[in-house]
Amino acid sequence: MATKRIAVVTGGNKGIGFAIVKELCAKFDGFVYLTARDEGRGKAAVEQLEKLGFSPKFHQLDIDDSKSIANFASYIKNTYGGLDALVNNAAMAYKMAATEPFGEQAENTIRVNFFANLAVCHALFPLLRPHARVCHVSSSAGHLSVINGDEPAASQLKAKLAADTLTEEELCDLMNQFVAAAKDGTSRKQGWSASTYCVSKVGISALTRIQQRAFNTDPREDLVVNCCHPGYVDTDMTSHKGPLTIEEGAACPSYLALLPPNISEPKGAYLWHDKRVVDWTGPSPGAY
Repeated sequence: MATKRIAVVTGGNKGIGFAIVKELCAKFDGFVYLTARDEGRGKAAVEQLEKLGFSPKFHQLDIDDSKSIANFASYIKNTYGGLDALVNNAAMAYKMAATEPFGEQAENTIRVNFFANLAVCHALFPLLRPHARVCHVSSSAGHLSVINGDEPAASQLKAKLAADTLTEEELCDLMNQFVAAAKDGTSRKQGWSASTYCVSKVGISALTRIQQRAFNTDPREDLVVNCCHPGYVDTDMTSHKGPLTIEEGAACPSYLALLPPNISEPKGAYLWHDKRVVDWTGPSPGAY
């Protein structure tokens, strides 16, 4: 009997993540796992999808909790032996009116949006089967052009982040440097964006390129990772200001999770919500 194919979506109980689960349930040949930090909300989302005729599965996963990540990875390994598609969608963002100190916002945003997603990769990448597909949900805020602090520091930072030799360890160090600079008030002088969310998503976009280089030398055949800007979507995170529906926001992440076997591109790429590959190191593609 053929091994059942498995897809996983993090942060799947609402918004874009919910719509990605719905899209994958319609198109993915296998089981689709809706994961969520809160078990009650996650199961309620599954029930909502079941009423629409879909059959997602649920497992609790808090990406900001190492035990939760380990439990989920063990479950997938012991139950299915592997994984075929992963969409890292879970993230957080402070509102514009947030009153927490900038350093605190930086520490929490980088911890969740960058380091927690990286921890999920460390736990689940060993389970990826040949031809597996990974999509990181980045943002227009994750384009390299948002690194727009004081010059010439910003240009030097962008060169480091864009380097084809950048390692995961070096990228982690840069993320930590930003948090330290945010706490001591020097982040703009060091070239960073004034937005902690922007820096966290730039980190995810840069990580994508590093991970694809590793996949290119992996003995498992045809592993592909990309990241994308899902669009400015009507969600809680945008305070429902985005013009796009969650289904429109799910289009590109779902497309990347469903890429067919043995493609030559996109690989390690940054895509816009309309599925265009955009030069991550070039000029800004625009706000939406």
